[in-house]
Amino acid sequence: MRWMGFSNLIAFFIILTSAVTLHLHGITDIQTSAQAAEALRPLAYEFAFMLFAAGIVGTGLLAVPVLAGSAAYAMAESFDWRIGLGRKPLDARAFYAILIFATLLGVALNFTPIDPIRALFWSAVINGVIVAPLMMVIMRMVARPSVMGQFVAPHACCGLDGLRRP
Repeated sequence: MRWMGFSNLIAFFIILTSAVTLHLHGITDIQTSAQAAEALRPLAYEFAFMLFAAGIVGTGLLAVPVLAGSAAYAMAESFDWRIGLGRKPLDARAFYAILIFATLLGVALNFTPIDPIRALFWSAVINGVIVAPLMMVIMRMVARPSVMGQFVAPHACCGLDGLRRP
């Protein structure tokens, strides 16, 4: 817990330092990836685009395996398939197929005309719209012994009809 707080504190100061520096140079509206790279010019001069590219590549190297892995685990658990990176690929074929497909899909998005900044914005909007109904479904599921067995959550949801058990 302490390390997570420490990493969040570092992230906060990175964001704060970037915002103050960019605002000082009059950069307050970034709409595209090219503008984001150009915004680094006051800090990195002629290395701005190289620095931005290194950041994007580094972020991708961190994000793609995590997102592909979470998609593979979620799908495999939903269909009760064999799961795990500790298993050999022939022992968990569907799991590894999803992992490979999701990774290739992430790589393929780089070769489309989709603007990454706009894609991030719309993915956040979609997540925001989906989260409330999804949480309601999850809360209904964890309150049902037929779904959760002995691990049912007591008082899973605050007052929605049919969710409280006597």
